[in-house]
Amino acid sequence: MGGVTPAGLAPILLVLGDEELLATRAVSEAVEKVRGIDPEVDVREYQGAALTVGEIAEMLSPSLFGGRRLLILRSGQDARKDLVAALLAYAENPDPEVQLLVLHLGGAKGKAFADGLRAAGATVIPAVKLKGHRDRVTFVRDEIRRLGGRCTDDTAEALIAAVGNDLRELAAACSQLIADTDGRIGADTVARYYRGRVEVTGFTVADATMVGDVPAALEALRWALHVGVDPVPIADALADGVRTVARVASAGRGNPYQLASSLGMPAWKIERAQRQGRGWTPDGLVRAMQVAAECNAAVKGGSDDRAYALERAVFSVAAARQGTNR
Repeated sequence: MGGVTPAGLAPILLVLGDEELLATRAVSEAVEKVRGIDPEVDVREYQGAALTVGEIAEMLSPSLFGGRRLLILRSGQDARKDLVAALLAYAENPDPEVQLLVLHLGGAKGKAFADGLRAAGATVIPAVKLKGHRDRVTFVRDEIRRLGGRCTDDTAEALIAAVGNDLRELAAACSQLIADTDGRIGADTVARYYRGRVEVTGFTVADATMVGDVPAALEALRWALHVGVDPVPIADALADGVRTVARVASAGRGNPYQLASSLGMPAWKIERAQRQGRGWTPDGLVRAMQVAAECNAAVKGGSDDRAYALERAVFSVAAARQGTNR
């Protein structure tokens, strides 16, 4: 196959993967593009398991009345062998007035169909689930860029922390932020926009504390306590944040992916700790670990006011970062 239709549309599109948002978006964009060329285009959808060779042959054959057609085959991995054979034969010499879009989950089931379409020159649109934190950060940055804005990794991470990992919710959040701002979105924008709307965890408090942002750490801490987060996991998160930065700092500079196996932690966590570790001295980290240990002991039974113990720890860890005593 290899070419494109006279209208500039790829005659065969293969949407490969199991991420519903990306697959749905690929279909919507294909429909929008072909309707932009021919508003009267005949768009029809089929399910792979239910479609027969006779039905698809009729739709793929030249029309007596002319006009462009877009055929969307969902769950292509479920197509029967005779249908797969017919579609692969068609893909070798497609009709320039017909665009065929096949959605395939991308797993082992029906793999020969996906491989055959790819070999025939189908345009592949990836729609795989994003499993890693780094992939989701990239998704948010690309989404903001696609909508006409710009953001940094820190901003993307702040949005993920506020909204969660679901791509639909992240995409909706990106769209809302772009609509409500001038497109220049920073972590502070995310914090202001989502303040009071999200569940604040101990890690939110710890992350702000480790970079010396005392106002943000105290605000997150007070909100967490207000909505009923138990002080113990907050103290644990603070201790974990200090230990992680100390471990990563002791490993020296290096590629997070290369350090991941030796440190026994994911690369994204190492990368974050490397950023948080800027401005810390070895003595400061030793002091911070002492503070975290004292806070843990206080929160887990030795203090009458656990909220005060946590607030004091936030101030003391931030002071250790600055090289002062508190």
